[in-house]
Amino acid sequence: MVFTFVIRKTSTMKIFGISIFLFALIGLAACQKTAVSTSDCTGTTPTYLTNVKSILDSKCVSCHSTGNQSGGIDLSNYSSCKNAKDKIVGSVQHASGFSAMPQGGAKLDDATIKTINCWSQNGAPE
Repeated sequence: MVFTFVIRKTSTMKIFGISIFLFALIGLAACQKTAVSTSDCTGTTPTYLTNVKSILDSKCVSCHSTGNQSGGIDLSNYSSCKNAKDKIVGSVQHASGFSAMPQGGAKLDDATIKTINCWSQNGAPE
């Protein structure tokens, strides 16, 4: 009888331990940022001055500029945008773990997001 109790207790403890481990693993996976999706940028090399600046000026700079750095992000100049390129891409894609932008506005269209994504993937050329 004592032997049966020890076996049942040990089995229950193993199941409990495995359950806790799986729960923790699922929890950690849920906390990770979703990988930002990539685009097929073959033959496409957008530049900041030609393609990206006008998008950011019309959609982002009113809240993210030198005088108004919402979220601590300044998107009013090339250097700042290049440094924040991963945040920009994640935010406009509405990827998990990023603040969806533009805040309170509609998600940018797919072609605009692709332009920003390809600019980033190609090293954010000026």
